[in-house]
Amino acid sequence: MIQKSYNETPTLYIIPTPIGNLEDITLRTLNILKEVEVIFCEDTRVTRQLLNFYNINKKLISNHQHNEYEVKEKILEYLNSGYNIALVSDRGTPGISDPGEVAIKYAIQNNFNVVCLPGANALIPALVMSGLDTQPFMFYGFLNSKPSKQQEELEKLKTFESTLIFYEAPHRLKSTLISIYNILGDRKIALVREISKLHEEIIRDNISKIIEIADTLKGEFVIIVDKYHKPKIDYTSLDIKEQVQSFINDGLSEKEAIKKVAKLRNVIKNEIYKEYHRGD
Repeated sequence: MIQKSYNETPTLYIIPTPIGNLEDITLRTLNILKEVEVIFCEDTRVTRQLLNFYNINKKLISNHQHNEYEVKEKILEYLNSGYNIALVSDRGTPGISDPGEVAIKYAIQNNFNVVCLPGANALIPALVMSGLDTQPFMFYGFLNSKPSKQQEELEKLKTFESTLIFYEAPHRLKSTLISIYNILGDRKIALVREISKLHEEIIRDNISKIIEIADTLKGEFVIIVDKYHKPKIDYTSLDIKEQVQSFINDGLSEKEAIKKVAKLRNVIKNEIYKEYHRGD
């Protein structure tokens, strides 16, 4: 299925909304909100506050995590009637740790256009301000609230060579940081809170240091965790077999590993091959 986003097909617009400062919104977003027939939103009170700020008056229908599967039929009804509609969450982009994914998939399954506007989110500003590597990165969102499940998730992420990004609520911050520390080690992290709000703050330190002050912190958090760094191996301290095997463990083929060891030792490849297979 190929989507031509800007044709006459009724469209479900996914609208990012400010995560703090109400001025963090694009002109295009405001125009779309004025033009659509109806706005489906996580909390009508929160969305009404945003619309009032910009003197926009639109019909609002609730679409939250407890009614998404029922409301998707109402969304489809509007699209089938030929209307363009908007979907927003309280803050940020619908479908990213917020309601929206159910409606998006349902609209696509029924051959309607889904157009997501660029706009405010928490993870990109937090990553850029973290001082850690911005590429590659992996956005995970919220870890499981159950300690055992959370530990399983972190074990799978333990050797990812990407900067890791998590969201976390204030009441779970300390326990989550302790889990990260216990499984990933005492890595460098950036704890970013209240992005674009008056009390925005970035705390950059080792996890162990931030755990000590976690109970004093308030707000919504983005946790940026330094990537896994492979231990550096002193290849000169290894014998030939160990050297070849270490390069194989790093992802080289046997042929490539033998070639590399031969170059390091300034000997012919055949000698390395014989020594590596001695005793086989």
